[in-house]
Amino acid sequence: MSARTTKPHEIVERALALSRADGCVVIADEHSTANLRWAGNALTTNGVTRGRTLTVVATVDGKEGTASGVVSRSAVTAQDLEPLVRAAEAAARGAGPAEDAQPLVTGVPGSPDFTDAPAETSSAVFADFAPALGEAFARARTGGRELYGFARHEMVSTYLGTSTGLRLRHDQPTGTLEINAKSPDRSRSAWAGRSTRDFKDVDPAVLDAELAVRLGWAERRVELPAGRYETLLPPTAVADLLIYQLWSSSGRDAAEGRTVFSRPGGGTRVGERLGRLPLTLRSDPGEPGLETAPFLIAHSSGDDQSVFDNGLPVRATDWIRDGELTRLTTTRHSAALTGLPVAPAIGNLVLEGGEDRSLEEMVAGTGRGLLLTCLWYIREVDPATLLLTGLTRDGVYLVENGEVTGEVNNFRFNESPVDLLGRATQAGRTEKTLPREWGDWFTRAAMPPLRVPDFNMSSVSRGV
Repeated sequence: MSARTTKPHEIVERALALSRADGCVVIADEHSTANLRWAGNALTTNGVTRGRTLTVVATVDGKEGTASGVVSRSAVTAQDLEPLVRAAEAAARGAGPAEDAQPLVTGVPGSPDFTDAPAETSSAVFADFAPALGEAFARARTGGRELYGFARHEMVSTYLGTSTGLRLRHDQPTGTLEINAKSPDRSRSAWAGRSTRDFKDVDPAVLDAELAVRLGWAERRVELPAGRYETLLPPTAVADLLIYQLWSSSGRDAAEGRTVFSRPGGGTRVGERLGRLPLTLRSDPGEPGLETAPFLIAHSSGDDQSVFDNGLPVRATDWIRDGELTRLTTTRHSAALTGLPVAPAIGNLVLEGGEDRSLEEMVAGTGRGLLLTCLWYIREVDPATLLLTGLTRDGVYLVENGEVTGEVNNFRFNESPVDLLGRATQAGRTEKTLPREWGDWFTRAAMPPLRVPDFNMSSVSRGV
C-alpha cells in the first residue's frame, strides 16, 4: 500500500497494534501546501506539495523509572511501520529514565472525525486572491513601484492515537502573505504582511495602497543618531517581541532562578504587576480567526512540552491579566515540581486591553517620535532580564506634529519585552497580525500598536 492510499487513521491504528512497549503514542501529520511567488509585478512560480510525517513515542517502564524513545520519519508507508515502531522502542530501551515521565493521558473524548480523510489545500485557495494580485501589479506598475513577495497556504491534519485509548484529530490551516514594494532604483523599500486561514480576508489592493504611502514617506531621508526615542511599535513588531517572551516563560526555569520571571530570593513573579497599562496577554485554542489545536501535540520533549502530555486538553489561558503576571508555561511534570498550575503552551497569542485607536490615530497624537515597520534578526542577550537585540527593517519613519515627515536610517535596538510592557504608555486597537521574524514558526497572533516613550535604539544600522 502506498503512502497516499493508506489512510492516516489506519496508519495510527496499525502502529499502535505493532507496539510491544509499555506505552505508545502515534502522531500522523498529513501536510499539503500551496504557494505563489512574484517579483517585479509578475508571478514567477506556483506549486502544490503533499506529504506525511509519522512520529512514534514508545515508553518503557523500568525499576528506576519510565524511559521514552521518539522517532519521526517522512513519507511513511504501511511497510515502513514495523521498523519505525521497533526503532522507537529500541531508543526507549537505550535511554535512561525520562525526567518528565508521567502516565499517558486518559479520558479525553475521541474526535468524531478521526476516521475521516485528511483536509487538503490546493491552488483553489487563491481563486479570488490571484486575480486581485494581478490587479495590484497593474496599479503598482502605473504608480512606479515594483511588488515582490509570496503567499503560502498550508493545511496539516494531525491524527493522534495512544495506547491508553485516545483518538484525536485536528485540522490546522495556516496562511501567510508578505509583500515588499520597491522603488525602481531599489533605494526605497516597504513591507507588509498578513496572517490568514483561507485568503478570503486579505486584499492585495489594500496592502499595495499601504505600501505606496510608505514609499512616498521615504522620498525624504533624515539621518538620526542612536538614542532613546518615543517610538510607535506596530502590531507585527509587538507580536515578535511577545512571542519570544512567551517562549521564555517556562515556569520551571523561572522557579529555578534562571529567567526574567524569577523572583529574587526564590520562587516566581506570578502575581506581580508587570506594567502600568491594564493589558491582558492570553491564548485560547478557540480564538475566532486564530483557532489552534484544543489538545497538546508534542513531537518531542523540551522545557515547555512533554511527549507524555500528548492529548492533554488545552484551554483558554491568561498569561498576564490586567498587567499582572498570572501564568507561566508548565508541563504536568514541571507543574508538580514548581507548585504552579498545569499550563501548556498554546499555538496563538493575543494582547488586548488598549484604547480603541488605530496606529494612524496614534501617529496623529505624536509630537515627535519614530514609527517602525517591523523587526528582524532578534536574538537574546541576557535571559535574566530577557534583553533582546535586533534590527529595524523596511522603514523607520519620523513623526513630527502628528504627521510622518520622512524616513530615517535603520537601527539596532536593545530592549526587553517585559520591560517594554512596564514602560508602555499607550496601547491601541488589537488586530490580527503576522510576526515578521517568527512567521515561519508562529503565525496566529493579534496585537495592538504600542507607544513606548524611550525605546532604546542602541546603534545605527547601515546597509539594511
